[in-house]
Amino acid sequence: MLLHLVRHGRPAIDETVPAAHWALDDDAGTEISQLNLSGHLPREGAWFTSPEPKARATTSLLARCEVMVVEDLREAERSWVEDFEAAAHESFRRPNVSVSPGWEPLRHAQLRTAFAVRAAVGSLPPGTSEAVMVGHGTAWTMLVADLTDNQPDVASWARMTMPDHYCIDLDGRRLVSDWGEWRSGHGPYSA
Repeated sequence: MLLHLVRHGRPAIDETVPAAHWALDDDAGTEISQLNLSGHLPREGAWFTSPEPKARATTSLLARCEVMVVEDLREAERSWVEDFEAAAHESFRRPNVSVSPGWEPLRHAQLRTAFAVRAAVGSLPPGTSEAVMVGHGTAWTMLVADLTDNQPDVASWARMTMPDHYCIDLDGRRLVSDWGEWRSGHGPYSA
């Protein structure tokens, strides 16, 4: 089974609203369209999305089929902090603790997301060969660490774009397409 992880498009940041409620930026559609045309997303397969507005809006611009909303694909829960990068790096260094008030420990987010992904993939009909999940950078970083039995790749997290794409072969636990590769040209599903 190939698992495609899509990071949502660029959000419209509003400090007065929790990040979990942010919509897409008005200009995000162009970048999402580029991902859609890259040939890196399958034409067939099961689609799942985080319930967050920016993820659902990204999904609506990409999917050509029914999409299942999965509550536990949401991003690691956190409140607004002025120095997000520093707090995020600290949360990767200390994943078992809440590094700031209102921040979910990353280990909790990892377990929640990994369980949700395994349940979603396990619910698919026999013969389903690909699944696409649209979600969030930090949650996906922790998920990839879980799926590959590695430490979270903070360098990959830091260079992720919005949107972005990653593909892993779940059966062989091997990388098929790394973050950002979709920007390099025609993918395996190009016409």
